[in-house]
Amino acid sequence: MARSHVPFVAVLFCLMTTSAKGDDLKPAPIRPTEGIVSLFNGKDLIGLSAWVKDGQREDSKRVFSVHDNMIHVSGEGHGYLATAREYCDYHLVVEYKSGQRTDGGKYVRNSGVLLHATGPDGNAGNGTWMASIECQLAQGCAGDLIPIRGKRNDDVIPVSFKSETVLGPDKRPRWKTGGEVLTFTGRQLWWNQHDPDFKELLDTRGKHDVESPRDEWTRVECLCEGQRITIIVNGHTVNQCFETFPPAGKILLQSEGHEIYFRTFELHPLKK
Repeated sequence: MARSHVPFVAVLFCLMTTSAKGDDLKPAPIRPTEGIVSLFNGKDLIGLSAWVKDGQREDSKRVFSVHDNMIHVSGEGHGYLATAREYCDYHLVVEYKSGQRTDGGKYVRNSGVLLHATGPDGNAGNGTWMASIECQLAQGCAGDLIPIRGKRNDDVIPVSFKSETVLGPDKRPRWKTGGEVLTFTGRQLWWNQHDPDFKELLDTRGKHDVESPRDEWTRVECLCEGQRITIIVNGHTVNQCFETFPPAGKILLQSEGHEIYFRTFELHPLKK
């Protein structure tokens, strides 16, 4: 399954994209080529924009703020912090840890990084998240991949990807090199060592979890090259997909009912 070259469709998407009306060109996605691109400057949210379901662009509850050189996500309600520009062909590095606040339920602390986000904020009233591919940060599920389809006007944004997989004892598809190729358009692709006996309860851990304990920092790397995404958690390659659509877009940090901190949010050029 040779896929070493960046497919033409990904190159074209990265060079030129169209507006929602399709008649005006918008800036092409940025491809980092030299040095580190800091998406968070450690001081404020310049270069990022907040969107919350309750107030949309008005983040009156300060769900997203900055202190002690960290982005603080209060988790009060659902929303996201989005980059101003779109990106393609990059090595994203995010470092996060969970805070104390939860949504009051018994289930795992939850958040995520949304890759290749495109379309209108709030998914044109069809939910909260922009059309994107989510790298899950929920406890026990760090590195899972989820396609989030969207809408632009009346048109569907057909987010999808493929992966080599194997079914676990729980019948959930996990990434496995050389496994059966499946197409994902809505269901979740679980990371390769997800514990089939994991109970998604607050602050529990799976037998093979590689993410850090709740009050320690976890490093997640998302290598997005053409139409391929590789996820690395604390140095362990845990997931991979290919033939992603779209292959470029904004990058979002989620608020999904649980408090979380981010201290690193940056892009590196892909290694040649």
